[in-house]
Amino acid sequence: MIFIPASPEWLTLSKGMLTGGSLIIAIGAQNAYVLAQGLRQQYHWMIAALCALIDLSLICVGMLGLGALLNQSDLLMAIARWGGIAFLLVYGAQSLRAALKPGTLEASTDTVISRKAALMTTLAVSLLNPHVYLDTVVLLSSVGSQVAVELRPWFTLGAVSASIIWFFSLSLGARWLAPLFRKPAAWQVLDCVVGLVMWSIAWSLFQAA
Repeated sequence: MIFIPASPEWLTLSKGMLTGGSLIIAIGAQNAYVLAQGLRQQYHWMIAALCALIDLSLICVGMLGLGALLNQSDLLMAIARWGGIAFLLVYGAQSLRAALKPGTLEASTDTVISRKAALMTTLAVSLLNPHVYLDTVVLLSSVGSQVAVELRPWFTLGAVSASIIWFFSLSLGARWLAPLFRKPAAWQVLDCVVGLVMWSIAWSLFQAA
């Protein structure tokens, strides 16, 4: 049996996928929203595409040098932090309030939001969370900067691929959970979890302020 060593390009792409995936796959505001909309089947593919596009943009600008600049700016981090806290508190309160209204929790009767509202909320949960910048811009660019210059495009491609695969898998996987969420109690639990996740992230940001 002849062993053929993996090429540097393939190894670097794999490193980018593993690094990006480890940072993206976590319970957070963005993933909670993607999952909730996937369960409701409301603009879920569009939301997944927008999340992937946001990650692609942030990863690319981070690899081009913005990561180091952002990490050194206390003002930019403060603006992102306090804006994120305010949004997460409001969104968390809305989710918890929805959990107190069992009559509105059925997937078939749930209030359908507009496409604009869905996309604006996606932008908010993505861009008003400082952890997004720390993960996709600062941390990824720090790891990517250790890669040889000629291999950095492969590292970037790997990280972007991980993001695309994750968000579309999350939207697709939500459909398999749909039978469970035909029960109002399941929606009630989901809204409680989403609300508590939002508030816990806001609290962690407040502690770090």
